[in-house]
Amino acid sequence: MELIYKNEVYQIIGAAMEVHKELGCGFLEAVYQEALELEFMFRKIPYQREKKLNIFYKGILLNKYYEADFICFDKVIVELKALSGLTSDHEAQLLNYLKTTNLKVGLLINFGRQSLEYKRMVR
Repeated sequence: MELIYKNEVYQIIGAAMEVHKELGCGFLEAVYQEALELEFMFRKIPYQREKKLNIFYKGILLNKYYEADFICFDKVIVELKALSGLTSDHEAQLLNYLKTTNLKVGLLINFGRQSLEYKRMVR
């Protein structure tokens, strides 16, 4: 079975690896977000930063909303972390983003470890 958006995910992870290689671990998430945005621009990866995601309950728009770190290629949600490790709560957050947007693929990327940690999730 072919991976959905394999090439797009590969490009995003490559950009994140470059940021991690350049900065290492130890910075706040906002630093990695800004650096990754630059790397997306350098690599001509189309993205939207801090995209507001509306939430509906029984067809009614709620006042609360999610804010995705990035949506790349108009089809891959990218959620960044700078933590000692990822948890099931972080995975649940990304799955909720996917459900809210009806997008199929998300990437959870953690810059907070010695090696870049990432998880590809499909809804």
